[in-house]
Amino acid sequence: MAHAYTPGLKVTEGMKIQKIRRLPLEGEVLVETGTTVKAEDIVARSELPGNVQLLNLANLLSVPPNEIEENLLIPIGETVKKDELFASTKGLFGLFKSQARSPIDGMIESVSDVTGQVILREPPVPVEVKAYADGVVIDTVPNEGVIVETFGTYIQGIFGVGGETVGTLVVIANSPNDELTSDQILPEHKGNILVGGSLVTTDAIQKAIQNGVRGIIAGGIDDADLRELLGYELGVAITGSEELGITLVITEGFGSIAMADRTFSLLKTREGMKTSINGATQIRAGVVRPEILIPLISEDLNTDNESAIGLLEIGSPVRVIREPHFGKLGHVAELPVELQQLETEAEVRVLQVEFDDSEIVTLPRANVEAIEE
Repeated sequence: MAHAYTPGLKVTEGMKIQKIRRLPLEGEVLVETGTTVKAEDIVARSELPGNVQLLNLANLLSVPPNEIEENLLIPIGETVKKDELFASTKGLFGLFKSQARSPIDGMIESVSDVTGQVILREPPVPVEVKAYADGVVIDTVPNEGVIVETFGTYIQGIFGVGGETVGTLVVIANSPNDELTSDQILPEHKGNILVGGSLVTTDAIQKAIQNGVRGIIAGGIDDADLRELLGYELGVAITGSEELGITLVITEGFGSIAMADRTFSLLKTREGMKTSINGATQIRAGVVRPEILIPLISEDLNTDNESAIGLLEIGSPVRVIREPHFGKLGHVAELPVELQQLETEAEVRVLQVEFDDSEIVTLPRANVEAIEE
């Protein structure tokens, strides 16, 4: 019988994390390689062209299209205020003038002596990309963005809504089975990221938005509550652009599901720390998972702390990925140095794994994977 293994979501106590911070269009990179940045720091900036509005100026002034430009009071390329007079005919003996006022704040971009229309463009929309997490800029892409690296706790969720936000982590639930209710959310939680247990309801989310809470992490959410919150049925999940005023990260699934003990315990130990979360989720090709990122180092972020990640040692939790013990969990009991011969007569490095039922077996090291904690 064939088997396939799908790795679970990352729940890692400490790992090196790199985040690409890129502008949607070319702009200006504001930091250099090697710069230490905070999550709130702007690392790149650009501007989106403003919307345009067309006015048939020839009709408004009752003049031929080829005479429009000579009736402009404000030159092409200059700014204009809303309701400001920007075009006028000379009239007859200074009387009976036809005039045009701007419907927007913006700029006179161009006029057409063929159609008689003037193009007014609204002010550009600034686009700023922040570092998202405390770290060090390890590389820059000219006119596009940077790569920020940090070392910290990294947890992936199963589903989320809302974009990137940063706040202080506050654990409200006493256990991973506790529901997060509206009466637990207080005004002093403004600017915080709250951790619940098994379920978060619409009432709690609405209360959190009213109190200025930046994010909520919980084990589950009811699909009806999610539909009520969004105002529409969520089909194939591509989220992250919602403007709810809050970001949600669901770690387990839909319904009342207790948060995994390991996830809850890890968040509990990080309470009070600066935390970055992103609810963006995509379940099509190019899977994107919501995430929780808690930087652990505020200084000397270039230290290589990744060397210990994924190394097997006595007591390390592991999962067997081949038969006959496929899928079983346990921990490393022994790590013999000598090569040992298998039934196939191949000589390989092995380890002894003690399963939860206290059974101890000897397996090739290639038959197990370390569980990131």
